[in-house]
Amino acid sequence: MIQIHGPSRRHLLALAAASAFAAPALAQSQWPTRPVRIVVPFAPGGTTDILARATAVELSKAFGQQFVVDNKPGAGGNIGADIVAKAAPDGYTLLMGTVGTQSINKWLYSRMPFDPQKDFTPITLVAGVPNVMVVNTEKAKARNISTAADFLQYAKANPGKLNMASSGNGTSIHLAGELFKTMSGTYMTHFPFTGSGPALLSLVGGDMDVMFDNLPSSMQLIKSGKLKALAVTSAQPSAALPGVPTVEQAANLKGFEASSWFGLLGPAGLSPDIANRIQQEVSKALATPEMKEKLLAQGANPSGNTPAQFAALIDAELKKWQPVVKASGAKVD
Repeated sequence: MIQIHGPSRRHLLALAAASAFAAPALAQSQWPTRPVRIVVPFAPGGTTDILARATAVELSKAFGQQFVVDNKPGAGGNIGADIVAKAAPDGYTLLMGTVGTQSINKWLYSRMPFDPQKDFTPITLVAGVPNVMVVNTEKAKARNISTAADFLQYAKANPGKLNMASSGNGTSIHLAGELFKTMSGTYMTHFPFTGSGPALLSLVGGDMDVMFDNLPSSMQLIKSGKLKALAVTSAQPSAALPGVPTVEQAANLKGFEASSWFGLLGPAGLSPDIANRIQQEVSKALATPEMKEKLLAQGANPSGNTPAQFAALIDAELKKWQPVVKASGAKVD
């Protein structure tokens, strides 16, 4: 009979213990073993959808599994975000969150189905974008509106007669419009849609008069001449729209700024290993000349920052938007 004495036995016990710890690590490193869903809390065609689809393509290449975009619009993004907040934190359900879902809705909605900080794991900021004040080109011509100052003059002369479209209550598009109304002393009727896509269709069709849309989703319609860009809502002009001033400059509204951002999040409790792996691959993709050029041409500024940096941004944006929402008087019950 072969007997195992002191040192050999200890060695085998150590190996057994190491194997026990290695098993979960190995299982984790094998993620993903099946398709991953990226929930977009708005309808197809908007900037959230555009960025999610571009990101999904790159992640599918990087991980060898399909990353599938799933549009779940409604309630200013709360319906889709809530799906992810309540999903298993296994890395197979992610959210393309926005400044609206993560930083504005908490102050806008009297009842929230989730906590934007406690119920999510920030992964990475994908991109930041300015909003753009756009009008139907033909209607603008008929009204002799060629600048934001012209629009402001027309709005003041026609109180309550203009319709303002947005991608939903609580989105940055909605709040940019509310901020414009508050700072300019104008009144326009707000019509919330389930995303930028449907809102833009209504604006192009002539039912709506103005929209403060995320620049990427409006860019092609501006280039085609169907929409006219009057101003951007950022503090500085956008290189993607040369010659288009800021709202502050064009409408003489000092301090006006309302930009948007979009980033990936998982449910609370998502493994740091999975979050870091996704962040690293997104960061790599956004750093490629092709992706950079594609996003910059649409007016989006690529990021790819760390989970900790993204979490800090969400915290700061929550503090920033609370007084803006309060001052606007906007509220959704």
